[in-house]
Amino acid sequence: MTVTALYPGTFDPLTNGHVDLVERGARMFDRLVVAVAANPGKSPLFTLDERVAHARIVLADLPNVEVCGFDVLLVNFAKTIGANVILRGLRAVSDFEYEFQLASMNRRLHPGIETVFLTPAEQYSFISSTLVREVAKFGGDISAFVNPLVQEALNAKFGAAVRT
Repeated sequence: MTVTALYPGTFDPLTNGHVDLVERGARMFDRLVVAVAANPGKSPLFTLDERVAHARIVLADLPNVEVCGFDVLLVNFAKTIGANVILRGLRAVSDFEYEFQLASMNRRLHPGIETVFLTPAEQYSFISSTLVREVAKFGGDISAFVNPLVQEALNAKFGAAVRT
């Protein structure tokens, strides 16, 4: 049986913590689909197409990883692509309660899909897309937190005027 995992997120922007989870997930599952959520309620900095493009370029060297955007209920999307696992990351204990609720709801909506949690490598445990955007917005060095392509895209969004 082929195990297809779905790693959903907004990825605004894709961080090295996300990449760490994708690389590890790619070793665990036959097929890993990185599903970039449209999530307009979060008012993302990058468009869905931009976020999908960034992820496709950054993750291009992983042969069993696919990247696509989605704007439907997660379990319905999982069914559409034949996923049997949802992969989620937990950075801190504070993430667990919300992620546990999501996993329980997803299991209720589709009992055939399991949720697997991974913690990021220690050097990425504090990184969040929100923090990366904030540091980039004020001209801080984000090179340790994102791929150079993503850093360039963030710099372009915020403009060189904020650099010191």
